[in-house]
Amino acid sequence: MAMLVSSFYKYVRIRDPDGFRKRHQEYCNKLGIRGKVLVAGEGINGSISGTARQTGRYKKTLRSNKLFRNVAFKDTPATDHPYKRMIVRARPEIVTFGKKVDMRNRGRFITPGTLNRWIRNREAVLVDVRNAYESRIGKFDEAVTLGIENFRDFPGSIARLKKYGKQKIVTYCTGGIRCEKASALLKEKGFKSVYQLQDGILNYAAQYPDAHFKGRCFVFDFRLSVPTGARDEKLSKCELCHAPSHEYANCVNNACDRLFISCSGCRQSLSGACSKKCRNQDSRKMAAK
Repeated sequence: MAMLVSSFYKYVRIRDPDGFRKRHQEYCNKLGIRGKVLVAGEGINGSISGTARQTGRYKKTLRSNKLFRNVAFKDTPATDHPYKRMIVRARPEIVTFGKKVDMRNRGRFITPGTLNRWIRNREAVLVDVRNAYESRIGKFDEAVTLGIENFRDFPGSIARLKKYGKQKIVTYCTGGIRCEKASALLKEKGFKSVYQLQDGILNYAAQYPDAHFKGRCFVFDFRLSVPTGARDEKLSKCELCHAPSHEYANCVNNACDRLFISCSGCRQSLSGACSKKCRNQDSRKMAAK
């Protein structure tokens, strides 16, 4: 069955995150959608999957709340649910940063069209605030990648951006939530011309496939990546045979569960494992059952 995966977020004051979480979980269960939604005093961050009708009803209901009336949804297709169940959780932050930042300082939004013009004219420095494993399979042309393992490592990497202090800086991420918070911190640290790509890579790729973003976009569900254009370029290599590849997999051996880049041939020959050792260990566990 054809599905839609809708990702969204909004930084907005939620006075009772626990109460909102409970009511939201009940509504999602009744609607029959799946996904993960995080709620905090600073806002909401979620990704849900369902039929076009289900996701349409969810969007309408969420936007009927005045707090979320202008929330933007980024839709990507899926052949099935990429989530096992529906989870709504209350957290201290809607994206883990570990550093308090005043979101009123956030950088100005720019549209994908404006970004295209700036890239053509070399008017700005693009900063990828995602994790290193995400940018391995897809990134903007000539973007600065910081090699961080987690978003909470971003504050410690700011010193590497000081040489761009007099230039326009555009932060970007998957859907906008991380680059918005990162832009606010950069401004607090004294960077003057800070902007952010509105609604992130997913919004850009929907409007300009096969333009300046190359490769695939990593996503945090069972799909692990989504195409951003018809060319579907392969920027990385299979970690097993070194053939060009852009697809991630989680090792089928649960004791390992390593995230690795693999071509379809190696995934098939190793039955989804990251090595012969893990394949053999998983095979023995299955035989024991």
